[in-house]
Amino acid sequence: MIQNERDCRHEHVLDVARQMMTAARTAPKGKGIDVIEAALVTGEDLKKLSEKMVAMVEEHGMKFFLRDAENILQAECVIIIGTHELAQGLNCGHCGFATCAGRSEGVPCAINSVDVGIAIGSACAMAADLRVDTRVMFSAGLAAQRLDWLKGCTSVFAIPVSASSKNPFFDRKPKEEKK
Repeated sequence: MIQNERDCRHEHVLDVARQMMTAARTAPKGKGIDVIEAALVTGEDLKKLSEKMVAMVEEHGMKFFLRDAENILQAECVIIIGTHELAQGLNCGHCGFATCAGRSEGVPCAINSVDVGIAIGSACAMAADLRVDTRVMFSAGLAAQRLDWLKGCTSVFAIPVSASSKNPFFDRKPKEEKK
């Protein structure tokens, strides 16, 4: 049997993406408390994510969402990683408030934010080890958060994944809104 790389690439990338989610799950967490969620976005949901990103441009005017929305469509899949909000009770002040109890609603616990960052780094390291291309995207993560794909998570980020001869997520040109 002969298998051409082009014929098995998609399944390989999905396998790598699953390993990336495992790397995110097993990444160190503050106080050992796991508040991270991760999911794999494929198929028609990639289009839904892209469409949501385009729709959000009108809301906030950040034109780079247009470029990123098109970029998402060049990915084999997208990993989304987010965190549930849970004050860690350390009264560390890293969030800008002296105590956890004094923290304003909507201000994330800094430990949760660090945890999601470490999980993202771990996932991207796995991708690099397995030689697939990625890029961390705030834009696609925010769109996934608005779609509530990680139920109840705040601070969601996205990682598109690709295996092609050139990384589609770098050396990108800005896209303009169509009038």
